[in-house]
Amino acid sequence: MIRWVLVIFLALVLISWFTPLLQKLGFGKLPGDLRFRAFGREWFLPVTTTLLLSGAASLIQRLL
Repeated sequence: MIRWVLVIFLALVLISWFTPLLQKLGFGKLPGDLRFRAFGREWFLPVTTTLLLSGAASLIQRLL
C-alpha cells in the first residue's frame, strides 16, 4: 500500500510541475476543466485535459 501512496504523491508532484507548461500549450482551458476558489486558494481540476492526455498516451502505447 505504501508503494501506491508514493506513486500517487510523485504523480501529483509531476503534474504540479508540468501544469504551467501545459497551460502555455493550451491545455487546462478546455471545456470541462474546472477552476474554482475555495478556502482562500485556487483549485484546478483538469478533467477534460486528463481524458485527452490519457487517450493520447493510449494511442501512442498501441502504436509502439
